[in-house]
Amino acid sequence: MSKDHFKTRLEIAKKKALKRDFAKKNVDPSPIGTAFKLSTELVSAVAVGTIIGFILDKTFGTKPWLILIFFFVGVIAGIMNVIKSAKNMQK
Repeated sequence: MSKDHFKTRLEIAKKKALKRDFAKKNVDPSPIGTAFKLSTELVSAVAVGTIIGFILDKTFGTKPWLILIFFFVGVIAGIMNVIKSAKNMQK
């Protein structure tokens, strides 16, 4: 295989790869994927808040108060994340 033939094939492969990448950027995510993303953001924020509250309760011996406080903080943070993501999806 000559060098020119290789360079030609390489250029053709690069152009095809660029077209594929450009085509993928224009595809909207599926509704199931979007719902999964939003629910994961909400659940993960609540879980992290609850775990932090549990660890702090064990450390300071204030059971159940810090769990409750951080649970509600997690709920608020999760809702704010979902709203922010929904606004970004509308753009």
